[in-house]
Amino acid sequence: MATPGLRDIPLLPGSPRRLSPRAVVRGDQGPKHEQQYLKVPGPRAQGLRGTSTRESGQPSGGGSSHSCSVINNYLDASEQVSSEARLSRMHFHDNQRKVDYVLAYHYRKRGAHPGHALAVISNGETGKDPRAGAPGDIDLGPLDALEEERKELREEFEHNLMEAGLELEKDLESKSQGSVFVRIHAPWQVLAREAEFLKIKVPTKKMYEIKSEGSIAKTFNKVLQKLSSPLKPRVPEHTHSRMKNLSYPFSREKMYLYNIQDKDTFFDNATRSRIVHEILKRTTCSRANNTMGINSLIASNVYEAAYPLHDGEYDSPGDDMNDRKLLYQEWARYGVFYKFQPIDLIRKYFGEKIGLYFAWLGLYTSFLIPSSVIGVIVFLYGCATIEEDIPSKEMCDQQNAFTMCPLCDKSCDYWNLSSACGTARASHLFDNPATVFFSIFMALWATMFLENWKRLQMRLGYFWDLTGIDEEEEHSRPEYETKVREKMLKESDKSVVQKLGTSTTEGEDEDDDDKLTWRDRFPGYLMNFASILFMIALTFSIVFGVIVYRITTAAALSLNKATRSNVRVTVTATAVIINLVVILILDEIYGAVAKWLTKIEVPKTEQTFEERLILKAFLLKFVNAYSPIFYVAFFKGRFVGRPGSYIYVFDGYRMEECAPGGCLMELCVQLSIIMLGKQLIQNNIFEIGVPKLKKLFRKLKDETEPGEADSAHSKHPEQWDLDYSLEPYTGLTPEYMEMIIQFGFVTLFVASFPLAPVFALLNNVIEVRLDAKKFVTELRRPDAVRTKDIGIWFDILSGIGKFSVISNAFVIAVTSDFIPRLVYQYSYSHNGTLHGFVNHTLSFFNVSQLKEGTQPENSQFDQEVQFCRFKDYREPPWAPNPYEFSKQYWSVLSARLAFVIIFQNLVMFLSVLVDWMIPDIPTDISDQIKREKSLFVDFFLKAEHEKLRLMEERPRRSPGAGRRSRGSPTASPAPSGRSQLGSSLSSGSQHTNV
Repeated sequence: MATPGLRDIPLLPGSPRRLSPRAVVRGDQGPKHEQQYLKVPGPRAQGLRGTSTRESGQPSGGGSSHSCSVINNYLDASEQVSSEARLSRMHFHDNQRKVDYVLAYHYRKRGAHPGHALAVISNGETGKDPRAGAPGDIDLGPLDALEEERKELREEFEHNLMEAGLELEKDLESKSQGSVFVRIHAPWQVLAREAEFLKIKVPTKKMYEIKSEGSIAKTFNKVLQKLSSPLKPRVPEHTHSRMKNLSYPFSREKMYLYNIQDKDTFFDNATRSRIVHEILKRTTCSRANNTMGINSLIASNVYEAAYPLHDGEYDSPGDDMNDRKLLYQEWARYGVFYKFQPIDLIRKYFGEKIGLYFAWLGLYTSFLIPSSVIGVIVFLYGCATIEEDIPSKEMCDQQNAFTMCPLCDKSCDYWNLSSACGTARASHLFDNPATVFFSIFMALWATMFLENWKRLQMRLGYFWDLTGIDEEEEHSRPEYETKVREKMLKESDKSVVQKLGTSTTEGEDEDDDDKLTWRDRFPGYLMNFASILFMIALTFSIVFGVIVYRITTAAALSLNKATRSNVRVTVTATAVIINLVVILILDEIYGAVAKWLTKIEVPKTEQTFEERLILKAFLLKFVNAYSPIFYVAFFKGRFVGRPGSYIYVFDGYRMEECAPGGCLMELCVQLSIIMLGKQLIQNNIFEIGVPKLKKLFRKLKDETEPGEADSAHSKHPEQWDLDYSLEPYTGLTPEYMEMIIQFGFVTLFVASFPLAPVFALLNNVIEVRLDAKKFVTELRRPDAVRTKDIGIWFDILSGIGKFSVISNAFVIAVTSDFIPRLVYQYSYSHNGTLHGFVNHTLSFFNVSQLKEGTQPENSQFDQEVQFCRFKDYREPPWAPNPYEFSKQYWSVLSARLAFVIIFQNLVMFLSVLVDWMIPDIPTDISDQIKREKSLFVDFFLKAEHEKLRLMEERPRRSPGAGRRSRGSPTASPAPSGRSQLGSSLSSGSQHTNV
């Protein structure tokens, strides 16, 4: 069966054979066919010029009213892998037109004979196989209804793309099943039109020297550049260049401003693909109820994928170099971990959005270096002063013989405090006065990091010409369009029913019909609210379940004499591992749930969808990652009760207590294992192992499917085949989320784990190269997105930085013994030292007052026990109010609250002071922006005067031709290039306006 809609295209033999050096070719299976070409009329779009005949290889016919283009070219397999055809891996098969974008889809047919053919569709309608109807012709086979509908949608969409001026090349569907790639090329006139529409900034002819700094700063920069030269990647850098082009939004009426030497290379590959992607997003399809954009068609499985091509292979042999290969050699390998990132090249290849992410990640990693150094110093200070710590010495002194109350009912015996000597000494490594200083430093560090990022962002925005750009127009998402269409259908049904005798204000109805109101979204909002509450409750329930596990396991292990001595270590280690496994599992679940909940809301644009998804995912993952840590830091041991009046979770199982040295050591263990385990497992398994398994599975699937690829393509695949086998790009949200959670580990509880920045730094050194390798080698090339900042992520970072001040204040005041030691030293100590501090923190309890059935059974304690000790500030049994809170308790509590208030206000004040002292915009960048504006005004006026002078001189040289030349497109010679004819429209409008 022939392709529908292609029967009326005449076959014109004798066309010139420019696309192939051979006149006679052989198909995969079949007789020889003489190579022939089909000619079709040019595009029927209003206001658009067709493809130039020079560009398509056709002679300029003087008597034809249509510009004709080659649309069919048949090549055999051997010719496609020849040395000449190898040049076309990034081009159409004419080796001239560059492939700017690729659409891919899969088809299935019945009764098709194997064969190979290529259809070059260039600004015309889809070509018919010239061999149709001949002996041995290709039977395309019947299609089912769904496949037929998809085919018609593709034909209409591709026709609309050609109406918009794009040029297409695709393979004919000559097998029973397979993948078809539609290659898209944007000619100059389309690039110029869309660049003007999108207000893309391009360099002008004017270059100026960037103003250098003062003599001291200049000398310092020179020394710094020499010292850091071994760390620089060997790529062309533009950020630190002394010269810079003035940039101005592209305009076809001001072509004389730009230095257009070659129209094929004036717009780089990322810009070309961005322009094509914009056309793909706004092209409609009437058969699909005017569905707008390629995203809607991909969602409907009309197409499988749409992506721009990579710049060749990254591991190709030979000396030929492209940007992808350069990025791989100088950035995306673990062997160059010590080098700086080539941010300008990353931005050029992937676009501004991804460039800003890697710039942010690089700055964050570099800022971890000073915090790591200070953290190591604080840890070494704890190691150096551990022998001088008086409380740990008293606790380890066996002569003191503090007899402690049992840790559980019946099975637990009395015990000596000296048996917890190791825990007490280890706690001093992190619970010392230096941690208070480190907490203040890290709060200021977070502020300085954010301020420096704002400065770097402005600096990059200046060099990348992002200053003053407008937000790009966002197209509606396919799901939003579907919901609006359903709403309009319901409204139309209601209006038909109520049509008789009704007259309503149509303007308001139209406004309500073409958008979703809060009433339409209310069920989605209600589901979001209920689901998020359920997920948070689920997380808290799991934390409570782990608490129950700790309590029951501790009680069970205490029954056995062999395991009784290691109860606390065993319970803590196993509980932390359980928490880690649960966090990793729930992370994946919550990511999928957040995406589902965001889809229910039906946001209108992709940006709104992404922001709402980020907020939900961050909220759920924040609660999931930090709930066990918050429990240990602020709740464990606070609701235990006292001997004789314990608080029980279940019958016989009472709430767990902190270790004798406090909960800070356990908080450190919990934080370190969760942080390190999360980083190691997610990096090694989820980011490395899972993509490799997916790639292997896809490769095996392609090999087992019949008819998927012929031998020639499998041996020498085209670039679009190679890119199609890569993983699709899904956004930067997972990368940002991983780093944001790590930023929380580094800042929120740094008082309990000063080595957190060190482990974060080691992880990030690997993470930068891991992400780089993933983007360069494992993912399809993302669409270049132009943006000025990192968006909502900066607000999340700022919120974490402010919340870290409060959390660290409470960790120091509540979890550590810093405040009780200060109160004792300056209020209760006889000699101003910490001698007697341990005895001061322990209260007495009369063991005869233990409840019946809770006394230790078969006590093996060496001596008769009359009083046991427990850690709390309570009155002794012989006091008038036994076991009530003592005045020391209230003194310590008031001191803790006072410290929280003072610490929070002091750090907040210092943060505001740092924010005020560091301007958001660097002074030199601010001056350069002002200077650039004045330089551009001078350049613009000078160029206008020069243009007017040339136009006034031409009528004098050729009298009588002034009027004709002024309206002619050839009055001002266009820049050289093979698409010169395509720019005649812009040149003509330029002269008319002047």
